[in-house]
Amino acid sequence: MSFRDNMQHLRASRNMTQEQLAMLLGVSRQSVSKWEAERAYPEMDKLLRMCALFDCTLDELVCGDLTARPSDGTARVPAGKPQDVTGYDQAMRTFAWKLPLGIAVVMLGAALALLLSDPAFVPVPEVRNLATVTVFVGAAVGLALVLPASFERSAFRKEHPFVDDFYTADQRSQARSLMTTGLVVGAVLLMAGLAATIVLQADVWLAGAAFLVCAAAGAFVVVRGCLLGSRCNLARYNRRSLGGMSEEQIAAMGDDDLAARARRAKRERGAYAAVMCAATAVGLVLAFTPAAAFFLLAWPVGGIVCLAIRALRTARGDR
Repeated sequence: MSFRDNMQHLRASRNMTQEQLAMLLGVSRQSVSKWEAERAYPEMDKLLRMCALFDCTLDELVCGDLTARPSDGTARVPAGKPQDVTGYDQAMRTFAWKLPLGIAVVMLGAALALLLSDPAFVPVPEVRNLATVTVFVGAAVGLALVLPASFERSAFRKEHPFVDDFYTADQRSQARSLMTTGLVVGAVLLMAGLAATIVLQADVWLAGAAFLVCAAAGAFVVVRGCLLGSRCNLARYNRRSLGGMSEEQIAAMGDDDLAARARRAKRERGAYAAVMCAATAVGLVLAFTPAAAFFLLAWPVGGIVCLAIRALRTARGDR
């Protein structure tokens, strides 16, 4: 009995599609299709993962005959509409809380530092000296939220680089509404912050603090709305997974079209990284100039440039 026959039987016995098996193994659907057509062979780590998934030994999977094994009803994937078998939605929702919260905490720490630096607000010099400490505490708390969340998301992507689209039309519509609402509310909060700086211009410290508080709230709403809205774009998620592959992984796919898409995605990812590094450099420079209150705007501007790059590539048909 061949490996192909065993694999097809085990997948069918679980009522599992090629897409679902690919998601659980962390490969593309094309890879599973090639394995079952005997045009390619899985790597050892994928074989071992299949053994754990189907509760069999490596010898049984590769050389044995598992076609007589009865179906395991408790392990069958529900039939009908596509299922979120990897826990993708919950992972993205968790990230959509932690990342914007971490960003907001950093900005609120800077706002509190400005308030503590205001002689009119804090007349005691010893307390004003704590302003710098407040900035570092806010940054530390923010990073304590952002970094673990980013590592968890990277680990999830590494384990599940390709996810089949399971969202319904209603869920996509709700996601778009969340994104639109977040952008509108965020813009209103940013305008409120700018208005506060005009009203409070007589007190530079208080004006800067008011702006940062509004900007922190706006950043939280915008980033969370965008993350919740974009989570339904699984085509982009899969494309970004291609962009994170090494040349060895790309070559091992054995699919020229998929390899070409992976290399285009890598170039796109490199362009985004260059833009955001430039934005970070500009923001750090602004932080030590008279325009320090607006240094955080460097990153939203960098994000807009990235969106412009993506729009240009889409218009050119470079997907």
